[in-house]
Amino acid sequence: MVLEIVGWTLVIALFIIGMIGTVYPVLPSVVAIYFAFFVYGWFFTFDRYDVWFWIIQTLIVVVLVVADYLVGAYGTKKFGGSRLAVILSVVGLIVGPWVIPAFGLILGPLIGAVAAELIQGRDVNSALRVGWGTVLGLFASAVVKIILQLAMIGIWIFWITWIGIQ
Repeated sequence: MVLEIVGWTLVIALFIIGMIGTVYPVLPSVVAIYFAFFVYGWFFTFDRYDVWFWIIQTLIVVVLVVADYLVGAYGTKKFGGSRLAVILSVVGLIVGPWVIPAFGLILGPLIGAVAAELIQGRDVNSALRVGWGTVLGLFASAVVKIILQLAMIGIWIFWITWIGIQ
């Protein structure tokens, strides 16, 4: 009974960490969710998983990781951002929440992209436009992550309650 409570607590905690990680990039969002599947297996059973479960979930993880970087970079590029703007917006995304806890998630990438464009000699309006594109890309990326991670959790619930017991 105690191990069941510990197991479920860990699985739920990992799901929560994963979802929080969609808006706080320092946390290992999709990795936490994927690891929760193993925790369930270790505490309860791996018998409910089959090869299709792992193929589907792993494919979602790969799509999520690739899309996370591409969608954010696309927003920056779409609004005329340079390679340096993409790089500094990612640095801002990582550093921003630590430096400006309440608003760093938005301001970090924005400042990084704008600074990159200003360093390269672009005018303020163009730099701000690139910064805006970076923030839009960030939000689009977060929406994609939320949808795909909820899909992962939903598939897991479906699998362990319906498919895995047949």
